[in-house]
Amino acid sequence: MTEETQKWEYRVQTIGSIFGTKDENIEATLNEWGDEGWEITHVYTPEGSGKVTIVAKRPLTRGIRRSRSMHQ
Repeated sequence: MTEETQKWEYRVQTIGSIFGTKDENIEATLNEWGDEGWEITHVYTPEGSGKVTIVAKRPLTRGIRRSRSMHQ
């Protein structure tokens, strides 16, 4: 019996504006993603943007990419 390699799906989203990103908005996004099973792997601020980019992953089951909402 061969062990199947774990496959992942990834999500990247940039939130905020040139005026900055409120901690409450970052926290709300992280909590929403956590409820959906996403594990955050990176959070960074693109230089000079005032925005925050979040990168996350979660296991891909049955080889089918799950749909997700795209609100920003």
